[in-house]
Parts: sequence; C-alpha cells; structure tokens
Amino acid sequence: MRKLEPSKAPVIGAEDEVPWWLTVIGENEITEVSETMAKKSFNMGAVTAEMEAEIVKHLDVPYALCTTSGSMALMMALIAGDIGPGDEVIIPTRTFIATAHAASLLGAKVALVDCLKESTAIDIDQVAAKITPRTKAVMPAHLNGRGCDMTALNALVKEHGMIVIEDACQAMFSRGPDGYHGTVGDFGCFSFGMAKLVSTGQGGAIVTRDKEMYEKLSIIRNHGIADVVSHAYMMPAHNFKYNDIQASIGLWQVRRGPEKVAHVNAIYKRYQEGLEGLSFIDLIPVDIDKGETALQAEVMSEERDALMAFLAWEGVQTRKLTPCVHTAPHFNNDEAFPNSERFNRLGFKLPSGPNLPLDCVDRTIVALKKYAQA
Repeated sequence: MRKLEPSKAPVIGAEDEVPWWLTVIGENEITEVSETMAKKSFNMGAVTAEMEAEIVKHLDVPYALCTTSGSMALMMALIAGDIGPGDEVIIPTRTFIATAHAASLLGAKVALVDCLKESTAIDIDQVAAKITPRTKAVMPAHLNGRGCDMTALNALVKEHGMIVIEDACQAMFSRGPDGYHGTVGDFGCFSFGMAKLVSTGQGGAIVTRDKEMYEKLSIIRNHGIADVVSHAYMMPAHNFKYNDIQASIGLWQVRRGPEKVAHVNAIYKRYQEGLEGLSFIDLIPVDIDKGETALQAEVMSEERDALMAFLAWEGVQTRKLTPCVHTAPHFNNDEAFPNSERFNRLGFKLPSGPNLPLDCVDRTIVALKKYAQA
C-alpha cells in the first residue's frame, strides 16, 4: 500500500469568505482514481471490495457493503428487514428527511417521535409509547455524531421483536459506550456525501454483524440476483451498486479517518473555548471526550437570524439546521414536537469540516465577539 499522504487544505485568504464546510480530495485519492481508470475498472469490483474491507477494519464490524448513497443504504436495510405496506417504522422527526423517505417509499407508515430536550438524540420513552402491533423497526438518527442510548433502545426493541436500523449517515467514526455508532443495531447506514467525513461526492455504506443479513443485502444490491452467472432472480430489489471510481476516492478517505476525526474535534474544541462567555450562543453538545465525533459545529441562538445575517456581512458562511420531518406536508403530521421544533427554530451551523483551517474558526469567533459588542 502506498504511503498515506496528508491532505492539504487550500489557503483561504483574509479577504476570502470563510466557507461553512470544507473538505478536500488528497493526492492518494487522485492517483488511485487515475490507476483505476487506466485499468478500465469502471464498475463495482476489486476497489469497492478493498474499500469495504477498510470500513470493516476501521469500524470493527464484520460485514460492510458500499452503495449509491446513505439514503439507499437505509432503504436496503428496510428491504432486508422485510418492511413494506402495512408495517410501521418509528423515526425521530429531528433528522434529515431521507430517513423517513426510505420507509415511506416502501409503503410503510412513518411514526414520528420527538428528540431529547438538550440533545438531538431520539427520546426512547416516546419510542416506547409509539409502538403498536404493526411496528417492525426503529430508525434512530445519530445526528452530527451524537448517539442515542442504544443499550436502552436495543432492549426495548428486542422485547417487542423489532429491528433497529441506525441512521449513522452523520456519525462515521463516532463512538458510544457500546462501540461505533452504526454498528450496535441490526443495521447501520453511512453517507459519503460531500458534507461528511468520508466524501466521495455521493455514495454510502451499510454494515451488519449478521452474516445471513449480509448475504441478503448482497442480493438486494444487485436487483435481487444472487448468482451473476445464472442471473436467477431471488427477490424484488434494485440496482444499489457502487463503482470502483468512487471507491478509489473512498478507500483513502476511510484511511484518513483518524486524521479527519482529530481535526473536526479540534474545531469543536476551538469553538467551545472561543464561545465561552458569549451568552447569546451555545454549542449543541457532542461528547468528544468519550469518543463521539463532532462532524459539524452546531449551535443554538435566540438571535439566530440576526446573528447569521451579521456573520454573512463579516464574510462568514453559515447554514440553518435541516428542517424536522414533520414540517414536510406530504407526511400530513399535526403532532407537536417541542424539543425538535426548538432545534429547528434556533439551530444553525458554524464553519466546519475536516480540511477547514483553524484560522477560519478563529475568524468566526472574532466575528461573533464583534457581534456581542455591536
């Protein structure tokens, strides 16, 4: 294996805007893509298998499959769990809508629950209250590397004969007391979008500890075909295959895991120290001291809109947190979710990313202190 070269962030000048997110593709990735294309290995093959082996090694889980996106990983898990029309799936409303779409597009009913007051993690007590005879799965979302209480959730789910599908799309390399988020339930799903720690443009992965489920997922990934020679059709499925060109990037991105975790957590600590004493803004906690990974610097402020406008004027990009699922009209949900709605109303993201220079974080902190004096 070639030596892992450190990724180099582009220089962001004092006159340039501070981007809300920054990740780069390193020289190892570029070289691997060139070599893969020279071999005319365009489909899913040896490089994809090598990337899957790296995921297995880094997450300490026996089985991993790469696929087209984190969204499709979620759908594959639901298909493997035989979930469809007439079934119910419990999902936090404080998540990206892909979690809910994966279930609803398969015909399952989505039952939404609130998050905790001080964390975006799913409220286990509310999960228990939403279980019906038709409930077949719970899909907790480990937003921004924050895990829910998987010990309690797994015990509850086992009691009712259901499955747990972890939406760990924002939690690659993030650990809880029981292991890496995404590896503790029946299935764990990850995203390789550009605003993730492992970035291949698009793409995702699904992991499991169950060999039978792994073999079933392998069939699901290829149109329900188990044997590519006979092409015997085994079950309804679709084309969820990855490709070796993207895997040529992802292979090295996974290998950069420790480097990426260290940097985004350093950004989180920098904000933690820099925002101390600023009463108008609070970091949403991520327990990095116990192994969690702060993918992005998420904050809350009663003055959010004015603060975001001021930062934009100062040349600092920000983004609001994604809306709650229950705000989507096609889910026709009129329940109240006060905790999730508070995050929805007050939350936004400060500049972050595995290749964002720390001086950009410092510039952001200076701008926030300037706002305090305005």
